Amino acid sequence: MEDLTGRRLVVVTGASSGIGLAAAEHLACRGDQVVLVGRDPARLQAAAERVREASGERPELFRADFAALDDVRGLAERLRDAYDRIDVLANNAGAIALQPLTTVDGFEMSIQANHLAPFLLTNLLADRIGRIVVTASGAHRFGRLNPDDLNSPLRRYRPMGAYGTSKQANILFTAEAARRWPHIPAYSFHPGVVRTRFANDSRLVAFGMRVLPFRSPESAAGTLVWLANQDPARLVHGGYYYNRRPRRPYRKAADPGLAARLWSASAEAVGIPA
Repeated sequence: MEDLTGRRLVVVTGASSGIGLAAAEHLACRGDQVVLVGRDPARLQAAAERVREASGERPELFRADFAALDDVRGLAERLRDAYDRIDVLANNAGAIALQPLTTVDGFEMSIQANHLAPFLLTNLLADRIGRIVVTASGAHRFGRLNPDDLNSPLRRYRPMGAYGTSKQANILFTAEAARRWPHIPAYSFHPGVVRTRFANDSRLVAFGMRVLPFRSPESAAGTLVWLANQDPARLVHGGYYYNRRPRRPYRKAADPGLAARLWSASAEAVGIPA
């Protein structure tokens, strides 16, 4: 059963397409005030129109590129200026790079866009957040996270290895956030193999879409929406979910010591207190 009491403010990153847009549309139709965060202004505007047509209310829009940490800092400042409370922060933005790319901040693209940026955003907003939902992935099985060297995927680069490492970080971050902030419910989830813009931008993922069973963004967003709505008493704090059920991640994403080391390394990387 869902907790359907009250109108909430929900911030969804990566909301201009795919899982984020599908979740935002569902939450807006539920009656929540939805805030869409995305990189491309034109796609954000199109997403806002789709949410407005579905729900009757136009969402607020915030542009930010997670490949630039200054953009994330600016986003956090603008959100703090606009809202006294964020009932749900859905850290959903994600990227996969076919080639080894380094951001303006000096980090491998996947680890920054998928982990360091949401880590920074969440920390900068932590005093106003009521719940955290993180889009992770079963691809964490391919991760080889080394907190002492967050750029290690750049050597002998493999797209799925770099992506899997960032998804491993998502799960570890969520679990450590739950330990550090016991008053903020925090959950991560695997959405399944989803047909999204990844399939348009990546030949690797497009191939996977042809040979693997896939689900629509609307179906994949179901667990995100469910985690955003459920009574926390019915959920596992810091837990990892798939198809609305708690699942045990691979051991590499379930090590409390590794999670604590990742938190410290991430805080140092983005320039905030650990």
